[in-house]
Amino acid sequence: MDRTERFYKIELLIRSRECVSFAELLEALEVSPATLKRDLQYLRERMDAPIEYDAMANGYRFGQAWRGAQHELPGVWFSEKELHALLTMHQLLSGLDEDGILTRHLQPMFDKLTGMLGADEQEAKELMKRVKLISTARRRVPSASFETVGSALVKRQRLRLRYRKRTSDLGNSGGRQVSERTVSPLRLVHYRNTWYLDAWCHASEGLRRFALDAMEAAEPLDEKAKAVSAKQLEAELDQGYGIFAGASTQLAKLVFSAETAQWVAQEEWHPAQTSEWLADGRWQLSVPYVDATELLMDLLRHAGHVQVLAPAALKNAYAQRLRAAVEQLA
Repeated sequence: MDRTERFYKIELLIRSRECVSFAELLEALEVSPATLKRDLQYLRERMDAPIEYDAMANGYRFGQAWRGAQHELPGVWFSEKELHALLTMHQLLSGLDEDGILTRHLQPMFDKLTGMLGADEQEAKELMKRVKLISTARRRVPSASFETVGSALVKRQRLRLRYRKRTSDLGNSGGRQVSERTVSPLRLVHYRNTWYLDAWCHASEGLRRFALDAMEAAEPLDEKAKAVSAKQLEAELDQGYGIFAGASTQLAKLVFSAETAQWVAQEEWHPAQTSEWLADGRWQLSVPYVDATELLMDLLRHAGHVQVLAPAALKNAYAQRLRAAVEQLA
């Protein structure tokens, strides 16, 4: 019986018998007196269990406020391995968390989990150091925007956004256009160190994807959000390559050199991709895309080791990017 199971057993015995002696607990748990004392101490000090010793009855019972009432220890159903997994998840989550918003709300729960493992503060810190999430080119989201969007998403409220749209027209406000629009939030997406909101835009009457770092303001409205099925959401926003959305896709046909293929073949570029090994050791990949912008960026990472076969527009755009890069070396 591990520590978590013993915690549950102690709780169950006290609840069912109202008062349990030290000897009865020892017999039920089959542990040493020292271990039982440590368990009782952790339950009281780390898990806030209202267990008191009643000298008159020579046993342990719940405090007066809890007698006859229901009391549950938080998380007692987790095994030790599951607790380690949850603490690891906490560390990963903190790496994605903007300004500690989620961590701040979840920290009390994770403090309880740490207590269940019997780890003191220093041991917990050492455990967290064993998991690291490295982020590059991270675009930070203002905490106010993240909390407002997250709350509206959960409450199914509409949002009024002041949104800064990026554009290639540098003559127009330095490449930025600001607009106001009302949206129904549907899904938060974390992609390549950046948060996005998938929503129904009531101005354009369609599904759109908004970068949270481009929101200058977000205001919750009293109106209920429009309901959109998960099937429709996935069909319109998840078909293309990367973060660019759209229902109409093209198929890129790529061939990677034998040298690069051994690594690239292990990657998933898109859930609907198809691939095959060629006789000379090269790897051919077919991947759907809506907008070539992000696909071209990833192809440039493999410049000199990838050939674009089709479509012609993508092949020409890739060649143009390569020529522009070479010109910068002159």
